[in-house]
Amino acid sequence: MNIIFTGTYITWLLSEILLNRFLRSKSTDKKNADKNSLSIIWITIIVSITIATYISSTYPLPIFSQPFYEYIGIAIIIVGIVLRFAAIISLGKFFTVDVTIRQGHILKKDGLYKYLRHPSYFASLLSFIGFGISLNNWLSFIIITVAIIIVFSIRVKVEEKVLIEQFGEEYLNYKKATWGFIPFVH
Repeated sequence: MNIIFTGTYITWLLSEILLNRFLRSKSTDKKNADKNSLSIIWITIIVSITIATYISSTYPLPIFSQPFYEYIGIAIIIVGIVLRFAAIISLGKFFTVDVTIRQGHILKKDGLYKYLRHPSYFASLLSFIGFGISLNNWLSFIIITVAIIIVFSIRVKVEEKVLIEQFGEEYLNYKKATWGFIPFVH
């Protein structure tokens, strides 16, 4: 593995660790809404990445015949990181890694949120898809992509229940007008 792959993977991991460390709910926020979904996400990520990496190094099932195409995966990871941070910055003080409602919370419906209710999950999913592509292994790609879609779908259900409780009809109308976290699908 070369420095571009290693550097991208480390940057991605560190960005997620820092988000997890610094953007948690505070004592003034509504608690216990997360339903341990953050822990489930991290466990799923660790297990699926470990399995996918092992499979890609043990069983050659290339997606591409030319290794150059693996760099497409790296580019997708980077796009995912950038979009994730754009979504986080757009949501501002209301973004947390755990599901919570902050004091004075308002429903964000502009910017990326005009099109997707959960653009941060979409961006993160893009990064995982890029990771699967960068491994250049069909089975690894499928494992990563399916695992992340499942765990994010669970998380979205938890989050949307809290948002409906908080915003009621306003959120239900917003939900009807936008995609969930996968454009044209969810």
